Amino acid sequence: MKKIEIYSKHFCPYCVSAKALLESKGVSYTEYEVSFDPLRQREMQQRSNRRTVPQIFIDGIHVGGSDDL
Repeated sequence: MKKIEIYSKHFCPYCVSAKALLESKGVSYTEYEVSFDPLRQREMQQRSNRRTVPQIFIDGIHVGGSDDL
């Protein structure tokens, strides 16, 4: 099974939507909550070259946000 990672923030409707889609498909994922974690947020920005959430990776490859998923 592919490794899926999601960087998200509390109360982000796009994050909720992306996670709901994965859950509806029965896909497990690792979530990195960046709301109050500047180090995680910096990691997300370095990996994706983006500042918005969610940022989604599949097997280490950047997919994009919830619309891209």
